[in-house]
Amino acid sequence: MSIHQSLISPTANPELERALRQRLERRCAIAGRLGELEPLAVRLGLIQSTLTPKFRDPTLVLFAADHGLAVDGIALPNGRTTREQALLALQHRLPATVFARSQGMHVTVVDCGIAEPLSPQQRLLARKIAHGTRNSRAGPAMTLEQAHAGVRVGMEISDNLAGNVIACAGLGQGSLEAAALVLSRLMDMPVQDFIVSGPDMPHEDLAHLMLVLQGAQARHREVQEPMAVLAAFGGFELAVMVGAMLVAASKRQLILVDGLPACAALKVASMIAPPVTDYAVFCRSTTHRGLDEALALFHAAALLELGMECGDGTGATVAWPLIRCAAALLTEVQDIPDGPVHSRPSDLRETGSGGTPSTHPGALTTGAGRSGFGSKY
Repeated sequence: MSIHQSLISPTANPELERALRQRLERRCAIAGRLGELEPLAVRLGLIQSTLTPKFRDPTLVLFAADHGLAVDGIALPNGRTTREQALLALQHRLPATVFARSQGMHVTVVDCGIAEPLSPQQRLLARKIAHGTRNSRAGPAMTLEQAHAGVRVGMEISDNLAGNVIACAGLGQGSLEAAALVLSRLMDMPVQDFIVSGPDMPHEDLAHLMLVLQGAQARHREVQEPMAVLAAFGGFELAVMVGAMLVAASKRQLILVDGLPACAALKVASMIAPPVTDYAVFCRSTTHRGLDEALALFHAAALLELGMECGDGTGATVAWPLIRCAAALLTEVQDIPDGPVHSRPSDLRETGSGGTPSTHPGALTTGAGRSGFGSKY
Protein backbone atom coordinates (compact mmCIF):
# COMPACT_ATOMS: atom_id res chain seq x y z
CA MET A 1 0.00 0.00 0.00
CA SER A 2 1.54 3.30 -1.08
CA ILE A 3 1.52 5.54 1.99
CA HIS A 4 4.07 8.23 2.84
CA GLN A 5 4.75 6.91 6.33
CA SER A 6 7.29 9.65 7.05
CA LEU A 7 4.42 12.12 7.54
CA ILE A 8 3.66 10.38 10.86
CA SER A 9 6.66 11.09 13.06
CA PRO A 10 7.55 8.84 16.01
CA THR A 11 7.21 10.69 19.29
CA ALA A 12 10.51 9.32 20.69
CA ASN A 13 12.70 12.22 21.87
CA PRO A 14 15.12 11.23 24.67
CA GLU A 15 16.19 14.81 25.42
CA LEU A 16 12.60 16.07 25.71
CA GLU A 17 11.60 13.00 27.74
CA ARG A 18 14.37 13.73 30.26
CA ALA A 19 13.24 17.34 30.52
CA LEU A 20 9.63 16.29 31.04
CA ARG A 21 10.57 13.83 33.77
CA GLN A 22 12.76 16.41 35.49
CA ARG A 23 9.92 18.91 35.46
CA LEU A 24 7.59 16.35 37.02
CA GLU A 25 10.20 15.45 39.64
CA ARG A 26 10.38 19.08 40.75
CA ARG A 27 6.63 19.53 40.81
CA CYS A 28 5.96 16.36 42.77
CA ALA A 29 8.79 16.98 45.26
CA ILE A 30 6.51 18.38 47.98
CA ALA A 31 3.04 17.10 47.09
CA GLY A 32 4.21 13.50 46.61
CA ARG A 33 4.20 11.13 43.68
CA LEU A 34 1.15 11.11 41.42
CA GLY A 35 1.41 7.56 40.17
CA GLU A 36 0.23 6.84 36.66
CA LEU A 37 -0.49 10.50 35.95
CA GLU A 38 3.26 11.09 35.63
CA PRO A 39 4.03 8.72 32.71
CA LEU A 40 0.78 9.89 31.10
CA ALA A 41 1.98 13.49 31.34
CA VAL A 42 5.26 12.47 29.69
CA ARG A 43 3.33 10.79 26.86
CA LEU A 44 1.28 13.94 26.32
CA GLY A 45 4.39 16.11 26.16
CA LEU A 46 6.02 13.76 23.66
CA ILE A 47 2.88 13.68 21.51
CA GLN A 48 2.94 17.45 21.09
CA SER A 49 6.75 17.67 21.26
CA THR A 50 6.63 20.30 24.00
CA LEU A 51 7.09 20.79 27.73
CA THR A 52 3.65 22.41 27.88
CA PRO A 53 1.08 20.26 26.03
CA LYS A 54 -2.25 21.99 25.49
CA PHE A 55 -5.41 20.25 24.34
CA ARG A 56 -8.57 21.89 23.10
CA ASP A 57 -11.98 21.06 21.69
CA PRO A 58 -11.92 17.29 22.28
CA THR A 59 -14.40 15.38 20.16
CA LEU A 60 -15.96 12.01 20.87
CA VAL A 61 -16.60 10.43 17.47
CA LEU A 62 -18.91 7.41 17.37
CA PHE A 63 -18.40 5.52 14.10
CA ALA A 64 -21.60 3.59 13.38
CA ALA A 65 -22.27 0.87 10.81
CA ASP A 66 -24.17 -2.36 10.33
CA HIS A 67 -22.58 -5.73 9.54
CA GLY A 68 -23.74 -8.62 7.41
CA LEU A 69 -22.86 -11.01 10.24
CA ALA A 70 -25.99 -9.78 12.02
CA VAL A 71 -28.12 -12.02 9.78
CA ASP A 72 -26.53 -14.98 11.60
CA GLY A 73 -28.04 -13.95 14.90
CA ILE A 74 -25.30 -11.58 16.10
CA ALA A 75 -26.79 -8.49 17.73
CA LEU A 76 -25.99 -5.73 20.18
CA PRO A 77 -26.20 -6.92 23.82
CA ASN A 78 -29.09 -4.54 24.55
CA GLY A 79 -31.10 -5.83 21.58
CA ARG A 80 -31.34 -2.42 19.91
CA THR A 81 -30.53 -1.80 16.28
CA THR A 82 -27.53 0.23 15.19
CA ARG A 83 -29.84 3.01 14.04
CA GLU A 84 -31.55 3.12 17.45
CA GLN A 85 -28.20 3.33 19.23
CA ALA A 86 -27.08 6.14 16.93
CA LEU A 87 -30.31 8.06 17.60
CA LEU A 88 -29.88 7.67 21.36
CA ALA A 89 -26.36 9.08 21.05
CA LEU A 90 -27.57 12.02 18.96
CA GLN A 91 -30.30 12.72 21.52
CA HIS A 92 -27.78 12.64 24.41
CA ARG A 93 -29.60 9.71 25.97
CA LEU A 94 -26.54 7.47 26.39
CA PRO A 95 -24.16 7.71 29.36
CA ALA A 96 -21.26 8.34 26.98
CA THR A 97 -22.82 11.40 25.39
CA VAL A 98 -24.11 12.77 28.71
CA PHE A 99 -20.65 12.38 30.24
CA ALA A 100 -19.06 13.95 27.16
CA ARG A 101 -21.25 17.02 27.42
CA SER A 102 -20.51 17.38 31.15
CA GLN A 103 -16.76 17.22 30.38
CA GLY A 104 -16.89 19.79 27.59
CA MET A 105 -16.40 17.24 24.82
CA HIS A 106 -18.09 17.61 21.45
CA VAL A 107 -20.02 14.58 20.20
CA THR A 108 -20.21 13.52 16.55
CA VAL A 109 -21.94 10.41 15.21
CA VAL A 110 -20.70 9.25 11.82
CA ASP A 111 -23.05 7.15 9.72
CA CYS A 112 -20.40 5.01 8.03
CA GLY A 113 -22.85 2.38 6.85
CA ILE A 114 -26.04 2.07 8.90
CA ALA A 115 -28.48 -0.17 7.07
CA GLU A 116 -31.51 2.00 7.78
CA PRO A 117 -31.81 5.68 6.79
CA LEU A 118 -31.17 8.48 9.26
CA SER A 119 -32.67 11.93 8.72
CA PRO A 120 -30.23 14.87 8.74
CA GLN A 121 -29.65 16.34 12.18
CA GLN A 122 -27.13 18.21 14.24
CA ARG A 123 -23.97 16.27 15.22
CA LEU A 124 -24.61 13.61 12.54
CA LEU A 125 -22.12 13.19 9.70
CA ALA A 126 -23.66 11.23 6.83
CA ARG A 127 -20.72 9.40 5.25
CA LYS A 128 -22.41 6.13 4.33
CA ILE A 129 -20.17 3.87 2.25
CA ALA A 130 -23.07 1.41 1.77
CA HIS A 131 -26.11 0.20 3.68
CA GLY A 132 -24.15 -2.22 5.86
CA THR A 133 -21.48 -4.75 4.89
CA ARG A 134 -22.15 -8.15 3.41
CA ASN A 135 -21.95 -11.36 5.43
CA SER A 136 -18.29 -12.37 5.59
CA ARG A 137 -19.32 -16.02 5.80
CA ALA A 138 -20.57 -15.77 2.22
CA GLY A 139 -17.96 -13.45 0.71
CA PRO A 140 -15.90 -10.35 1.49
CA ALA A 141 -17.63 -7.98 3.90
CA MET A 142 -16.79 -5.15 1.51
CA THR A 143 -14.84 -4.64 -1.67
CA LEU A 144 -11.26 -3.43 -1.47
CA GLU A 145 -12.42 -0.22 -3.15
CA GLN A 146 -15.00 0.32 -0.40
CA ALA A 147 -12.33 -0.25 2.25
CA HIS A 148 -10.13 2.42 0.66
CA ALA A 149 -13.13 4.73 0.34
CA GLY A 150 -13.78 4.33 4.07
CA VAL A 151 -10.18 5.28 4.87
CA ARG A 152 -10.49 8.40 2.71
CA VAL A 153 -13.70 9.37 4.51
CA GLY A 154 -11.96 9.04 7.87
CA MET A 155 -9.08 11.19 6.67
CA GLU A 156 -11.48 13.93 5.62
CA ILE A 157 -13.35 13.80 8.93
CA SER A 158 -10.20 13.96 11.05
CA ASP A 159 -8.66 16.72 8.95
CA ASN A 160 -11.70 18.94 9.53
CA LEU A 161 -12.13 18.51 13.29
CA ALA A 162 -11.71 21.81 15.11
CA GLY A 163 -9.68 20.50 18.05
CA ASN A 164 -6.59 18.39 18.61
CA VAL A 165 -8.12 15.42 20.48
CA ILE A 166 -10.21 12.68 18.88
CA ALA A 167 -11.84 9.93 20.91
CA CYS A 168 -12.75 6.92 18.76
CA ALA A 169 -15.36 4.24 19.42
CA GLY A 170 -17.24 1.87 17.12
CA LEU A 171 -20.95 1.21 17.24
CA GLY A 172 -23.10 -1.36 15.48
CA GLN A 173 -24.55 -4.85 15.36
CA GLY A 174 -21.64 -7.19 14.65
CA SER A 175 -18.98 -4.51 15.20
CA LEU A 176 -17.25 -6.34 18.04
CA GLU A 177 -17.28 -9.65 16.14
CA ALA A 178 -15.92 -8.05 12.96
CA ALA A 179 -13.15 -6.44 15.00
CA ALA A 180 -12.31 -9.81 16.56
CA LEU A 181 -12.02 -11.39 13.11
CA VAL A 182 -9.69 -8.62 11.91
CA LEU A 183 -7.45 -8.86 14.98
CA SER A 184 -7.41 -12.64 14.86
CA ARG A 185 -6.16 -12.71 11.27
CA LEU A 186 -3.69 -9.84 11.56
CA MET A 187 -2.11 -11.26 14.71
CA ASP A 188 -2.52 -14.96 13.85
CA MET A 189 -4.35 -15.59 17.12
CA PRO A 190 -7.47 -17.64 17.84
CA VAL A 191 -10.58 -15.54 17.33
CA GLN A 192 -11.97 -17.00 20.55
CA ASP A 193 -9.36 -14.99 22.48
CA PHE A 194 -11.13 -11.78 21.45
CA ILE A 195 -14.68 -13.10 21.75
CA VAL A 196 -14.81 -14.68 25.19
CA SER A 197 -16.31 -12.13 27.53
CA GLY A 198 -15.37 -13.99 30.70
CA PRO A 199 -15.79 -17.23 32.65
CA ASP A 200 -19.52 -16.66 33.01
CA MET A 201 -20.21 -16.41 29.27
CA PRO A 202 -22.96 -18.94 28.44
CA HIS A 203 -21.54 -21.94 26.57
CA GLU A 204 -24.31 -21.87 23.98
CA ASP A 205 -23.60 -18.20 23.17
CA LEU A 206 -19.90 -18.91 22.68
CA ALA A 207 -20.61 -22.00 20.59
CA HIS A 208 -22.90 -20.03 18.27
CA LEU A 209 -20.40 -17.19 17.88
CA MET A 210 -17.58 -19.58 17.12
CA LEU A 211 -19.65 -21.38 14.50
CA VAL A 212 -20.33 -18.09 12.71
CA LEU A 213 -16.84 -16.65 13.03
CA GLN A 214 -14.95 -19.80 12.12
CA GLY A 215 -17.13 -20.04 9.03
CA ALA A 216 -16.03 -16.54 8.05
CA GLN A 217 -12.40 -17.39 8.70
CA ALA A 218 -12.58 -20.49 6.53
CA ARG A 219 -14.14 -18.49 3.71
CA HIS A 220 -11.10 -16.15 3.62
CA ARG A 221 -8.29 -18.37 4.85
CA GLU A 222 -5.74 -17.00 2.37
CA VAL A 223 -6.21 -13.29 3.12
CA GLN A 224 -3.23 -11.67 4.91
CA GLU A 225 -2.54 -8.10 3.69
CA PRO A 226 -3.98 -5.56 6.18
CA MET A 227 -6.39 -3.76 3.85
CA ALA A 228 -7.49 -7.06 2.34
CA VAL A 229 -8.17 -8.39 5.86
CA LEU A 230 -10.18 -5.26 6.60
CA ALA A 231 -12.21 -5.78 3.43
CA ALA A 232 -12.77 -9.49 4.09
CA PHE A 233 -13.89 -9.28 7.72
CA GLY A 234 -14.24 -5.67 8.85
CA GLY A 235 -16.92 -3.03 8.96
CA PHE A 236 -17.20 0.39 7.39
CA GLU A 237 -16.76 1.96 10.82
CA LEU A 238 -13.36 0.26 11.14
CA ALA A 239 -12.22 1.57 7.74
CA VAL A 240 -13.30 5.12 8.55
CA MET A 241 -11.58 4.97 11.95
CA VAL A 242 -8.34 3.86 10.28
CA GLY A 243 -8.27 7.00 8.15
CA ALA A 244 -9.21 9.23 11.07
CA MET A 245 -6.40 7.83 13.21
CA LEU A 246 -3.80 8.19 10.46
CA VAL A 247 -4.54 11.86 9.91
CA ALA A 248 -4.79 12.62 13.65
CA ALA A 249 -1.33 11.12 14.18
CA SER A 250 0.08 13.03 11.20
CA LYS A 251 -1.07 16.26 12.92
CA ARG A 252 0.46 15.17 16.29
CA GLN A 253 -2.99 14.96 17.86
CA LEU A 254 -4.08 12.79 20.76
CA ILE A 255 -6.10 9.67 19.89
CA LEU A 256 -8.28 8.18 22.63
CA VAL A 257 -8.95 4.51 21.87
CA ASP A 258 -12.07 3.03 23.45
CA GLY A 259 -13.24 -0.52 22.84
CA LEU A 260 -12.39 -3.50 20.67
CA PRO A 261 -13.41 -1.98 17.31
CA ALA A 262 -11.15 1.03 17.94
CA CYS A 263 -8.30 -1.35 18.83
CA ALA A 264 -8.82 -3.25 15.57
CA ALA A 265 -8.79 0.00 13.58
CA LEU A 266 -5.59 1.09 15.33
CA LYS A 267 -3.94 -2.24 14.53
CA VAL A 268 -4.74 -1.83 10.82
CA ALA A 269 -3.51 1.77 10.92
CA SER A 270 -0.28 0.71 12.65
CA MET A 271 0.41 -1.80 9.89
CA ILE A 272 0.16 1.06 7.39
CA ALA A 273 2.19 3.54 9.48
CA PRO A 274 3.66 2.04 12.68
CA PRO A 275 4.22 5.37 14.55
CA VAL A 276 0.45 5.95 14.76
CA THR A 277 0.39 3.99 18.03
CA ASP A 278 2.63 6.62 19.66
CA TYR A 279 -0.35 8.98 19.64
CA ALA A 280 -2.88 6.55 21.13
CA VAL A 281 -4.03 6.36 24.74
CA PHE A 282 -6.19 3.41 25.74
CA CYS A 283 -9.06 4.55 27.91
CA ARG A 284 -10.41 1.51 29.68
CA SER A 285 -10.54 -2.18 30.17
CA THR A 286 -13.84 -3.95 30.74
CA THR A 287 -15.15 -7.15 32.16
CA HIS A 288 -14.79 -8.39 28.57
CA ARG A 289 -11.65 -10.53 28.39
CA GLY A 290 -11.29 -9.96 24.64
CA LEU A 291 -10.49 -6.28 25.14
CA ASP A 292 -7.72 -7.16 27.58
CA GLU A 293 -6.24 -9.39 24.87
CA ALA A 294 -6.45 -6.51 22.40
CA LEU A 295 -4.66 -4.13 24.77
CA ALA A 296 -1.91 -6.71 25.26
CA LEU A 297 -1.22 -6.56 21.50
CA PHE A 298 -0.05 -2.98 22.00
CA HIS A 299 1.78 -3.75 25.26
CA ALA A 300 -0.53 -1.17 26.79
CA ALA A 301 -2.57 -0.76 29.94
CA ALA A 302 -5.87 1.08 30.12
CA LEU A 303 -6.18 4.30 32.09
CA LEU A 304 -9.29 3.00 33.83
CA GLU A 305 -10.22 -0.25 35.52
CA LEU A 306 -13.89 0.30 36.26
CA GLY A 307 -15.44 -2.94 35.05
CA MET A 308 -17.44 -1.18 32.35
CA GLU A 309 -19.38 -3.36 29.93
CA CYS A 310 -20.51 -0.58 27.59
CA GLY A 311 -18.64 -0.13 24.35
CA ASP A 312 -19.95 3.20 23.11
CA GLY A 313 -17.18 5.61 24.07
CA THR A 314 -18.05 5.86 27.76
CA GLY A 315 -14.48 5.04 28.78
CA ALA A 316 -13.08 7.94 26.75
CA THR A 317 -15.43 10.45 28.37
CA VAL A 318 -14.54 9.25 31.87
CA ALA A 319 -10.80 9.17 31.07
CA TRP A 320 -10.73 12.70 29.67
CA PRO A 321 -10.52 14.44 33.11
CA LEU A 322 -7.48 12.28 33.96
CA ILE A 323 -5.79 13.39 30.74
CA ARG A 324 -6.53 17.03 31.51
CA CYS A 325 -5.05 16.62 34.98
CA ALA A 326 -1.91 14.98 33.58
CA ALA A 327 -1.43 17.86 31.15
CA ALA A 328 -2.01 20.37 33.96
CA LEU A 329 0.96 18.86 35.83
CA LEU A 330 3.14 20.27 33.08
CA THR A 331 1.30 23.46 32.19
CA GLU A 332 -0.35 24.75 35.38
CA VAL A 333 1.55 23.45 38.41
CA GLN A 334 4.49 25.72 39.23
CA ASP A 335 7.90 24.67 40.50
CA ILE A 336 8.43 25.00 44.25
CA PRO A 337 11.33 27.31 45.17
CA ASP A 338 13.93 26.34 47.75
CA GLY A 339 13.47 27.65 51.27
CA PRO A 340 10.34 28.76 53.15
CA VAL A 341 7.13 29.55 51.28
CA HIS A 342 5.82 33.12 51.69
CA SER A 343 2.68 34.89 50.51
CA ARG A 344 3.09 36.66 47.20
CA PRO A 345 1.57 40.08 46.36
CA SER A 346 -0.42 38.38 43.62
CA ASP A 347 -1.97 36.06 46.22
CA LEU A 348 -3.21 39.09 48.18
CA ARG A 349 -4.62 40.80 45.09
CA GLU A 350 -6.62 37.69 44.18
CA THR A 351 -8.56 37.66 47.44
CA GLY A 352 -11.02 40.17 48.80
CA SER A 353 -11.18 41.46 52.34
CA GLY A 354 -12.98 38.32 53.38
CA GLY A 355 -10.36 36.07 51.78
CA THR A 356 -12.66 34.93 48.96
CA PRO A 357 -10.75 34.36 45.71
CA SER A 358 -11.84 36.53 42.81
CA THR A 359 -12.49 34.98 39.42
CA HIS A 360 -10.61 35.82 36.24
CA PRO A 361 -12.12 34.42 33.05
CA GLY A 362 -9.65 33.18 30.50
CA ALA A 363 -9.31 30.87 27.56
CA LEU A 364 -6.60 28.50 26.48
CA THR A 365 -6.16 28.32 22.72
CA THR A 366 -3.61 26.95 20.30
CA GLY A 367 -3.34 27.03 16.54
CA ALA A 368 -4.69 24.32 14.27
CA GLY A 369 -3.61 23.27 10.82
CA ARG A 370 -4.32 20.86 8.03
CA SER A 371 -2.50 17.60 7.98
CA GLY A 372 -1.26 17.45 4.40
CA PHE A 373 -1.30 13.66 4.82
CA GLY A 374 -0.07 12.14 1.56
CA SER A 375 -1.06 8.73 0.24
CA LYS A 376 -2.64 6.93 -2.63
CA TYR A 377 -5.93 8.18 -1.19
